[in-house]
Amino acid sequence: MKKISSRIAIFFGGFMFGILFKDSFRNFAKLTISHLKSIFSAIFYIKNNSIDFEYQVYSNSPVENCVGVDSPDAGIADSCSGCPNASICASGQANKRQEKIENLSKIKNIILVLSGKGGVGKSTISAQISWCLSSKKFNVGLLDIDICGPSAPKMMGVQNNDVHISANGWSPVYVNDYLSVMSTAFLLPQSDDAVIWRGPKKNGLIKQFLSDVVWGELDFLIIDTPPGTSDEHLSIVSYLKGSNVNGAIIVTTPQEIALQDVRKEINFCKKVDLNILGVVENMGRIFKNAEHDSSVKDMCDSMQVEYLNKIPWDEELLFVCDLGHSICEKFPQSPSSTEIKKLVDIIISHSINI
Repeated sequence: MKKISSRIAIFFGGFMFGILFKDSFRNFAKLTISHLKSIFSAIFYIKNNSIDFEYQVYSNSPVENCVGVDSPDAGIADSCSGCPNASICASGQANKRQEKIENLSKIKNIILVLSGKGGVGKSTISAQISWCLSSKKFNVGLLDIDICGPSAPKMMGVQNNDVHISANGWSPVYVNDYLSVMSTAFLLPQSDDAVIWRGPKKNGLIKQFLSDVVWGELDFLIIDTPPGTSDEHLSIVSYLKGSNVNGAIIVTTPQEIALQDVRKEINFCKKVDLNILGVVENMGRIFKNAEHDSSVKDMCDSMQVEYLNKIPWDEELLFVCDLGHSICEKFPQSPSSTEIKKLVDIIISHSINI
């Protein structure tokens, strides 16, 4: 009888304690889950550091005077003198073909969206062409690999969603029946958290995104990359070898300071043997100076790449991006909507198996 009484006392004592301190327990549980999420994410990625460390050694090679890893002079050319990557390039390991990634095998077309610098609208273009392609009943995935500045969830209206992890890998977040998204932003405990990682860890996450996200069968995978030319871009290109990569779309504005960086981006693509589908001029009509009307086209002619089209400055486009909508659906008659549709038609014309 004593034993039963003591158990009843413990039960009611615990019950009253729970009532009195339920808010504290709730806050503690939320904090614990948040920390566990961060720890789990870190553990999940850090296992890739050993994979990417060797690649990191040769992926910091300067692009300007680099002869390229495919060149017979790789590692032994005059421009290689003093480069810390020279010995690895000379050994041929820098050009070693990556194993084909299984989760990308069912994707018919992979398109990278690049920019020489930030702030030119690369993510906006990535999001809007994804929206427009999906409206044509194509199965589309948008992969946001801009690790330090992920914006795809906001632009697709799914920023409050979580990624589900199973034994098969990561399931992307679905916007609708034809459109899915994956981004670093989904993995951050708080939306305002900064990603402060060095190169090897970023490269590990990139490989994780490319290998472990279970997209299923896609007609198009649009990859929103970080701005510039860095070891992250080298990692992306290397990991995608053997997959159905159509090529890259490079986004720029007409400013000369932006065009300087685009020239570097074009040279980068040529060095790593990444096909360039063409250049998109964004915010083209914001500039009144007539010189800007032809500057991007002239640059494309001189660099021997295709000028795709001009997306005009459009406040309605800014509006839909902030709200996470499609310009082609919300404002189908707007100038930017017309040009986005033209760009998508060009993408479809370059597609494989469609």
